[in-house]
Amino acid sequence: MTPDDILLKDLSDSGILRLTLNDVARRNALSEAMLEALGAAFAAAGQDPAVRVVVLAAHGPAFCAGHDLKEMTAGRAAEDGGRAYFTKVMAMCSGVMQGIVTCPKPVIAEVTGVATAAGCQLVASCDLALAAESARFSTPGVHIGLFCSTPMVALSRNISNKHAMEMLLTGDMTSAARAAEIGLVNRAVPDDGLQAAVQEMAQKIASKSSMTLATGKRAFYAQREMPLAEAYDHASAVMVENMLAQDAREGIGAFIEKRAPQWQDA
Repeated sequence: MTPDDILLKDLSDSGILRLTLNDVARRNALSEAMLEALGAAFAAAGQDPAVRVVVLAAHGPAFCAGHDLKEMTAGRAAEDGGRAYFTKVMAMCSGVMQGIVTCPKPVIAEVTGVATAAGCQLVASCDLALAAESARFSTPGVHIGLFCSTPMVALSRNISNKHAMEMLLTGDMTSAARAAEIGLVNRAVPDDGLQAAVQEMAQKIASKSSMTLATGKRAFYAQREMPLAEAYDHASAVMVENMLAQDAREGIGAFIEKRAPQWQDA
């Protein structure tokens, strides 16, 4: 499959970029080709002023089955037993996950089917996630002697330690309803209403100033890793710069004047 086939792209007039994992035969596994396609797509979306929101969806019975284990096993044939290859693939995967977080555009996961291992990591890395009620999640590496250490990074930054460790240590499947309870997804919705629910959320976000959204997303992830006082200092400095921006001036003026704002995205 070509990069254009493995990851489908559709940009709506309202600025919603829909990326659809389309390697159904391999259960949308994060093969080298898929990782390359995802990395390029998120990098391009971040630079494209026409893109306001990104929706990450999938075709087939699996949202994403994690790494391509057949591809990974083939890497063991190298003289070093696969060390260099495994290092490369893990770096690629980590780069994609960080690329989602650092992408200035909000990213919404639209989850159908199962999201396992690095596929669960992919969901956890997105800013928001809605799941079909039939969707399921797991970090099942312990079943095959391979702890889900990199999925753990995203998982532990979304849900509590106890819930994360339960998923990581047992490898059990988690229902969409339970995933919503513990904060892995925003909510579970009926299967036949998932795409409409995601579209509604994406449209609502796309109607905001993209400058404001980028400022807020960047600040959110930055302050989260800081001590309390440092976080407040950082957020305060961000607020000052934001207040000086054109869209803040316009937005506040529109609120006072009781009219719709006209965003300049600046």
